[in-house]
Amino acid sequence: MLHTNTTRGWGIVIGTTLILLLMSASLVYGYTNTTWIDAYLALFDPTTSNKHLIIRDVRLPRALIAAFVGACLGVSGAIMQSITRNPLSSPSILGINAGASFFVVVGVVFLSVQSLQSYMWLSFAGATFAFLLVFILSSTGREGLTPLKLTLAGSAITALFTSFTQGLLVLNETALDQVLFWLAGSVANRPLELLFHALPYIIVALLIVFFRAKELNVLSIGDDVAVGLGQRTAWIKFTFGTCAVVLAGSAVAVAGPIGFVGIIIPHLIRSLVGLDHRWILPYSALGGAALLLIADIGSRYVLMPQELPVGVMTALIGVPFFIFVARRKLGI
Repeated sequence: MLHTNTTRGWGIVIGTTLILLLMSASLVYGYTNTTWIDAYLALFDPTTSNKHLIIRDVRLPRALIAAFVGACLGVSGAIMQSITRNPLSSPSILGINAGASFFVVVGVVFLSVQSLQSYMWLSFAGATFAFLLVFILSSTGREGLTPLKLTLAGSAITALFTSFTQGLLVLNETALDQVLFWLAGSVANRPLELLFHALPYIIVALLIVFFRAKELNVLSIGDDVAVGLGQRTAWIKFTFGTCAVVLAGSAVAVAGPIGFVGIIIPHLIRSLVGLDHRWILPYSALGGAALLLIADIGSRYVLMPQELPVGVMTALIGVPFFIFVARRKLGI
């Protein structure tokens, strides 16, 4: 564990360097054989050669999108686990991915939506609606919001929206062909314009949570203690919850539903830097970006020349980790 602020600061520098190296590796490795020199020339002295076009027009957007989407998922997962005090909370568990997917499919089937930009706004709406529904359902009753009720509500809403989505796609094969590539969760073949549309929201949300991260430290002690210290717990939860939904919704809007990054990364980061959210959140951004970049690079080699969607790769990594965390939490 990194115990001092100095070592944690150096960790940020090392992590940022690692992200840059992974992004560079994403430019180099894949089905088309290219070298590090090819990548350098494609960026700083480009020609019209096939290798340079692939690096500049295909792999560079892919690397940038993977880094930002992974950072959004890592930070949103850390926030959700903190404000709900549930170690299994994440965008995929709390119905955000399923809600976003359902709204996109509804838009395609009933509104004949075809553009990726329209997918983005539908994803935002679906992610927000699903999270609000889960939060309301898990807050009802005498005990109020509890980690168990939140997980159960999230699982139920996820199953509900997933069933509706599958039902609509079965009844409309045209819609299935149109959105299947998006529903798989992938950073490939995504135009940079999608990321540019979502980037202002991502930056604002990240700045808010980074600068106000100290409030999560007080909230993690317990609501009663936080209220006794003069904190407005409801406002804190609303602010951070909104930012988490914006980040998760942006990730889903750009890359489709990608699971398990929001579960894996916060657990690993807390074991590395402790419980101070001033460090957990930026480290989660770096960790999420690194995990998704690694998964994306690996997805190019598993079934070469075919490629696995990166969502499949994160699931292969995340399912065993999810089971391990759940068993340890329940003591079985």
